Amino acid sequence: QVQLVESGGGLVQAGGSLRLSCAASGRIFSSYGMGWFRQRPGKEREFVAAIRWSGGTTNYVDSVKGRFTISRDNAKNTVYLQMNSLKPEDTAVYYCAADRDSELGVTMESYHYWGQGTQVTVSS
Repeated sequence: QVQLVESGGGLVQAGGSLRLSCAASGRIFSSYGMGWFRQRPGKEREFVAAIRWSGGTTNYVDSVKGRFTISRDNAKNTVYLQMNSLKPEDTAVYYCAADRDSELGVTMESYHYWGQGTQVTVSS
């Protein structure tokens, strides 16, 4: 079992930055792929970024490429999402998720464990 807890959300002005963290329990964290998803108001949950267990390969949705960076520290059982140049359309609840198969999946079905989410609000 893996438990995930997100933090770092908040209110920021457009153009600003935030860094989300996702702390994972369980000593097998380092073998899991990790992903970030978001759910914007009135929308379905959507893929944002993913990283393999080794941290060597990442994947991003086109709308965040060049602005967001996913990274991980396996010694700290933590995955991060650095978000720069934030836009009002980035406003959403952000969720981290763990994938036993480390497949860089872009669908919710690829992930086996989920956090409770953290709110990010970007004001114009």
